Amino acid sequence: MITTPLCDLLDIKYPIVQGGMAWIATAELAAAVSNAGGLGVIGGGDCPPDYVRSQVRLAKQLTDKRFGVNIPLFSPHVPAVLDVCIEEGVKVIMTGAGNPGPYVSRLKSEGIVVIPVIASVALAKRLERSGVDALVAEGTESGGHVGDVGTMPLVPQVVDAVKVPVIAAGGIADGRGLVASLALGAQGIQMGTRFVCTTECTAHDNYKQRIVRAGDRSTMTTGHSLGHPVRAIKNQMTHEFAELERSGCTEEEAISFGTGRLRRAAIDGDIDTGSVMSGQSCGLIGDVVSCSEAVQRIMAEAEECLGGLCRLLSGRAE
Repeated sequence: MITTPLCDLLDIKYPIVQGGMAWIATAELAAAVSNAGGLGVIGGGDCPPDYVRSQVRLAKQLTDKRFGVNIPLFSPHVPAVLDVCIEEGVKVIMTGAGNPGPYVSRLKSEGIVVIPVIASVALAKRLERSGVDALVAEGTESGGHVGDVGTMPLVPQVVDAVKVPVIAAGGIADGRGLVASLALGAQGIQMGTRFVCTTECTAHDNYKQRIVRAGDRSTMTTGHSLGHPVRAIKNQMTHEFAELERSGCTEEEAISFGTGRLRRAAIDGDIDTGSVMSGQSCGLIGDVVSCSEAVQRIMAEAEECLGGLCRLLSGRAE
């Protein structure tokens, strides 16, 4: 069985972390991933503290395993949501879209593992100095809000720059991706798109099936001119947004256009005018399965892949 020090840090069986996707990573999904042996994560989004509390309590009913909460730092509710997580005994906090430095010492004093998502070496170094426990190095292949460096070059550079465990993210959906990430020096992987296409995920079936039908060139990013690139599957919405950018729209116009689009796709099932956020790994996903099957399949693929590599090293490749 493949285990790494990350498994000990997070008290999980397999080095697999589920991405904390807004509107998608609910208590049901987080609990199912944790029950499958990975780390499930509730997506806090910009939700108010009462919603996050209800999600944490529901997850506790569905699993006795450890799970985390993802908090994007642009949310106006960050301090209140952190209070809720502390009160409810959440053991892992993951952050994105900002620097969690001001909150790290308090969280660690409460025995909480702090793991920011980063997209650059510079931010990785800065956050390690602030005392975080691990880092998710997320490449531009990811779905949703992305940076501009690919997973393959980003992960080893972050690994070389810091001493804390690094989790690879971006374009990973199978056991080969796990093995490749370990080869780059990561101690585990984070996946979002693969876990969208699971039976326990509460996202609309239209959203899941659009990912299943997607191929290697099905996604595109918009928002580059505004400094906020987002990756989603190409549809009417992405083409209209791209045209809006080409026309020289203001940031306010872009925000107005994009507000509510993810919910429209993930909850309402509108995959034409909603934002079907997905990573480039969508082309690797051909079915909707349980979280347990997804995790077991990935671990079996990884062990088979490692076996093939060992045969190559010993000169016994078939």
